[in-house]
Amino acid sequence: MSREHPQINLSRRSLFKFGAGAIGTGVLTAGLGSNLLAAEKKAPAEDDITPDKALQELLDGNERFVKAKRRNPNQTHSRLVEVAKGQKPFASVLGCADSRVPSEIVFDQGIGDLFVCRVAGNIATREEIGSLEFGSLVLGSKIIMVVGHERCGAIDAAMKGAEVPGQIGSLLEAIKPSVESSKGKSGDKLENASKANVLAQVEKLKLSPVLSELINAEKLKIVGVYYDLDTGRISRVV
Repeated sequence: MSREHPQINLSRRSLFKFGAGAIGTGVLTAGLGSNLLAAEKKAPAEDDITPDKALQELLDGNERFVKAKRRNPNQTHSRLVEVAKGQKPFASVLGCADSRVPSEIVFDQGIGDLFVCRVAGNIATREEIGSLEFGSLVLGSKIIMVVGHERCGAIDAAMKGAEVPGQIGSLLEAIKPSVESSKGKSGDKLENASKANVLAQVEKLKLSPVLSELINAEKLKIVGVYYDLDTGRISRVV
């Protein structure tokens, strides 16, 4: 299941504005900027996937996973050779580092399909945002899906105010505002905090000038979902 490289139709001024914040002038001067400027002159492919189609592709893949009807697409040696020449992911995922939520498996996708960033608590750090900007602006990803999940250890630790060593505390500090915003809601407190955290990360991503420009141009969609560890099912949060 191959997909054409989505074309990026941005002005030279916009490209350099984006490049400075997203991937650095060093990369641009190394040749990336010229490649993108050349790409915008080409006509978009007829089967260029839209953000809505990209979202449906992920949801359909998860449905196959839940029903134990995975197709395991794009996992052959020929696919490996094909994407070795360049990646063209149709979707990006900001997910938790939890070992029970492997994106390519739960969405039934293959090599080169997903641009995945994983960090405990699925938080949008500067580095994660920069990576996702690169995935969307440069690689052509049409959707960013923020994936929170059931019984998240990072969320639970933030709720309990756990004393932790090393840099773990930086993760918990980033999650605490979501914990506070979820207080007082009915239902499971951990689930409420996890979903509030997904919403917070979605909104944080939308503050990126790079991503917001693509959203306004209808070239990108950012959505949040919640993963049920017991069933493997993804449900929309936003």
